[in-house]
Amino acid sequence: MDVDAHETNRLIASDKVEGTAVYNRSGERLGSVERFMVDKRSGQVEYAVMAFGGLFGLGHRHYPLPWRALTYDTDQQGYVVDVTKEQLEGAPSYDPEGESEPVYDRMFGETIYAYYGITFP
Repeated sequence: MDVDAHETNRLIASDKVEGTAVYNRSGERLGSVERFMVDKRSGQVEYAVMAFGGLFGLGHRHYPLPWRALTYDTDQQGYVVDVTKEQLEGAPSYDPEGESEPVYDRMFGETIYAYYGITFP
């Protein structure tokens, strides 16, 4: 199998992650990765910001997910997260059209990670 120049066996370019589908464990498509947030100092990805909801790209919300909550499934060619649609609807989120993006500080991070049951780094 040929590997794209923006991808290796272990690494992938950011432009190939953006737009990748996100599924729950039941195989339901929840949304897609809009962007991801990288710690400036460590270089580690901390969040995948997932677009979820709406119709035809309108009315969707952004849901920051801890990067460690996602696993890549080669069969689905997308990320899988252990959360239901109902849990996601109650998760911290924001409207990218009508609300300012949250400040990704420690307090926000602890809130996001705690919601998904993951220890904040």
